[in-house]
Amino acid sequence: MKNLKKLLIATTAICSATVGAYAVELEVTHWWTSGGEAAAVAEFAKAFNATGNTWVDGAIAGSGGVARPIIVSRILGGDPMGATQLNHGRQAEELIEAGLMLDLTDIAEAGGWRDVVNPTGLLDSCTLDGKIYCVPVNIHSWQWIWLSHQAYADAGVAVPANWDEFVAAAPALEAKGITPLAMGQQSWQTSGAFGVLNVAIGGLDLWTKINVNKDAEAAASPEMAKVFEAFGAARSLSAGSNVQDWNQATNMVITGKAGGQIMGDWAQGEFQVAGQVAGTDYTCLPGLGVNEIISTGGDAFYFPVNDDPAITAAQKELAALMISQPVQVAFNLKKGSLPVRGDIDMSTANDCMQKGLSILAAGNIMPDGAQVLTPDTTSRVEDLLVEFWNDTSMTPAVAQEQYALIISEAE
Repeated sequence: MKNLKKLLIATTAICSATVGAYAVELEVTHWWTSGGEAAAVAEFAKAFNATGNTWVDGAIAGSGGVARPIIVSRILGGDPMGATQLNHGRQAEELIEAGLMLDLTDIAEAGGWRDVVNPTGLLDSCTLDGKIYCVPVNIHSWQWIWLSHQAYADAGVAVPANWDEFVAAAPALEAKGITPLAMGQQSWQTSGAFGVLNVAIGGLDLWTKINVNKDAEAAASPEMAKVFEAFGAARSLSAGSNVQDWNQATNMVITGKAGGQIMGDWAQGEFQVAGQVAGTDYTCLPGLGVNEIISTGGDAFYFPVNDDPAITAAQKELAALMISQPVQVAFNLKKGSLPVRGDIDMSTANDCMQKGLSILAAGNIMPDGAQVLTPDTTSRVEDLLVEFWNDTSMTPAVAQEQYALIISEAE
């Protein structure tokens, strides 16, 4: 018995030493800093910390446009973080080709990612030369407009059911001092709204010709002219929306200071933190109530290569956790996004998430722009759209002409 006790004590000591030796602090960089985003990312941190490792939060304020250059610079400069958020698509392509990102193929195969990720295109976006380099964590769609019930009640008009009704109701809101369209003053917000209008007004076929096939004639077509005219109308309807960040624009909708906001489904997290209820306090219209379709972009986590086996083990453990069933549910309910797994129960999701899930189940999906355009082309388009948005003397026709040129030179 004494020998058995000694053996148990020794075994316990060895196990404790082993955990202590391999438990690591892992810095995770991301740009989730709003209230809803912080609540969601905390679910990742909680799950990782429960393994005995420590999540070191590396939040970078200012959206992806600010964070991505910092993230890339650190990796290239030899100061890599343990894990980092990027959008799944082509943003990390050059880093992968340079051998700077950890190959996760073994973890993906062990977890059966190919069988559970839905749509599979999300995993394809993490794959290069047959190897998987990132873990997709959500499906975020840009194709939404969020409408304030309070704003329309104050203006004495019905909540719009589509984009045409939204435009028609604008004068009533303006008469009450309410901004029809809330828009933050950042390039990715205006370009995102443009993409939503492109699909809603121009249709998916036109969007595909331009963004996937790089068809410059389609970009210069009369059908695309209607999209630019709608974008010009959106510019006029946003006059008076002088906030900077997207969540500040969302807050204008929440507080009834604006009628609506074209923004991705991450806006749901802000409504949730504010205690608002979908269908009661706000309405969500996928595809602007015109074309009910959702883009299947979103966020993924990459893991820079390092020479410490303990860190590598922790990186792979975090990757597996992020796509596990319980973490997918907890994270996405807080984030307002759809899960990347098709085999989990989301019955507790709110009305807007249920709309998204139904559209996904019906297969009415499209790729995100980040999945089909290079960062260089995306940057050029954003610069043009920001110039148009801020310079009211630029006509939609002039902007379209320059846009068609960019598409003609796209890779």
